[in-house]
Amino acid sequence: MRDVWRTEGSVRLFSVEFGDGPTLVFLHGGLADHRAVLPVVQPLSDQYRVVTPDLRASGRSWSAEPLTFERLSDDLLRLLDHLGVEAAFVGGISSGSGPAVHFALHHPGRTLGLIAVHPVYGGSQKGYTSEQAAAFAGMDGVAGRAAAEGVQVLRTMYFSRLPQAVAERAWDMASTFDPGSVTATSRFIASGTQPFKSSQDLRGIGVPALLVRGDDAIHPAEVSDMYAESLPDLTVVPPGGVDTTRAIRDFMDETLAS
Repeated sequence: MRDVWRTEGSVRLFSVEFGDGPTLVFLHGGLADHRAVLPVVQPLSDQYRVVTPDLRASGRSWSAEPLTFERLSDDLLRLLDHLGVEAAFVGGISSGSGPAVHFALHHPGRTLGLIAVHPVYGGSQKGYTSEQAAAFAGMDGVAGRAAAEGVQVLRTMYFSRLPQAVAERAWDMASTFDPGSVTATSRFIASGTQPFKSSQDLRGIGVPALLVRGDDAIHPAEVSDMYAESLPDLTVVPPGGVDTTRAIRDFMDETLAS
């Protein structure tokens, strides 16, 4: 594992990288950091260069400033520049798929392929489902207090809503977070801001794509349906029981071989 630090204005951004070869940059979901995705992508480092950033306002990438998808996408672009990578596979899980989609849409020449695992965002014309909006508002009702009350508010939320073992792992990660960054992230997710406008934007993504479908209240099947119907060069993996690591490896192998 190699630590990667870089500075954007007043913000220091953190990533870790493993292995060598063609590059995969893979993004975690909300109120998490790079450790959340290591079980999925670290095994790929036997063949690929795997980079897992802490997104701005997450993990060790502290920032209490308001977030935008443009800013997160620019962070990825500058990360590739910093690493000397001309083009990479770019993906993410849950809300981390949002910056990945935005990047592929706006920087196709730097994108070897797009990977969306359990996507959250259906575009600004569609917005969140009622279940998503309620869940994210509830999250922000707690996490949004972190800047004033400290990250301890997350511990209360985790242990009141999650199984004990899951809550312990989540709190072990979140206990090191910056309170202002937690609030910035929860406000951004709850705002309903989307990384693209409509399915027509997805149709304009010309790079190969992999979709691991979602099928729950936060990762609705109807969002995955939109991706499946719109992305023009797409491999689809059904939800439930899938080996996501294997699906990503097969997708990257096949894309590079074609």
